[in-house]
Amino acid sequence: MEIGAQLYTVRQYMQNLDDFAATLKKVAAMGFKSVQVSLGAVCPFEPEWLRDQLQENGLVCAVTHVKNMDVVENLEQVVKEHAVYGCRNIGIGGMPGPMRNTLEGYEEFCKMYIPVAEKMRDMGVKFQYHNHEFEFNKVYGTSVMERMMEDFPADSVDFTLDVGWADFAGADVLKLIDTLSGRLSRIHLKDHADIPEDGSIEETRAYLRPIYEGKAPYDLYIPALKKAGCEYALIEQDKCYDEDPMDCLERSLRNIQARNIL
Repeated sequence: MEIGAQLYTVRQYMQNLDDFAATLKKVAAMGFKSVQVSLGAVCPFEPEWLRDQLQENGLVCAVTHVKNMDVVENLEQVVKEHAVYGCRNIGIGGMPGPMRNTLEGYEEFCKMYIPVAEKMRDMGVKFQYHNHEFEFNKVYGTSVMERMMEDFPADSVDFTLDVGWADFAGADVLKLIDTLSGRLSRIHLKDHADIPEDGSIEETRAYLRPIYEGKAPYDLYIPALKKAGCEYALIEQDKCYDEDPMDCLERSLRNIQARNIL
C-alpha cells in the first residue's frame, strides 16, 4: 500500500499553472509518488500538461475527482482525457447535494449513476465513489453506504473510502473495511479531533487534523486496509485552519512513516 497525496488538501496553491507545477514539485520532494487531482478544485489544465508534469516529478495520478455531472454528460471525453495522463480510476466527491438524506434522492442517484458506473466498467475504467459522513445516516432504516454496497454491481464501483469521515460518523470502520475488501483500491486517510472548547477554532463539523494527530485509530485501520487490498491511501485534510496545508500534508506523511506499519 502506497501513501499518496490528495491534492485537494493544498488546492489553494493550485489556482494557476505555475503554482500547480510548483506544488507538484513540492509534493514529490516530500517523498510522495502518487497523487489525486480534484479537477473542480484546481485551475483548468490540458491533459497533456498534467501528463508531462507528472512524468517530470516521478508521480502517478492514482485517482481523480471530477464534477458530478461530467461523467453523466461527457463520459467519453472524460475517459479520453484521463487516458492521456494514465489514470483509470475516475471518481466523484460525493452524492449531489439535493439527492442526500432522502430515499427518493438516493433512488434518483442510483438511476443516474449505476448506468454510468456500468458503462465505465465496460470502457475499462473504474467508477470511484467517495463518502463523507452523511452516507452513514439511516434512510428508512438503512444507511446510504449499506444501500450502495448492495445496489451498485460490485464490478462497477470501487469505494474511495474516506476513513476519517467514516470514523467521525461512528461507523464500525474495521467491519466496513472487511466488508469492502477488494473494492478499496484507492482510499482517503483523514483524522479528526474534538473541537477546542476555547473557541479558537470555528468549526461546526469535524475538527480535521493531520494523521495521528486526531482520534482515529490508524494503528488498527492501516493494517486492515492493507489486508483488504488497498493500493493507494491518499492523505486528505479538507481544512487546515490557520496552519499551512503543505505543512499539514507533510506532517501526516511523516507521522505515518514514523509508525513503521506500512
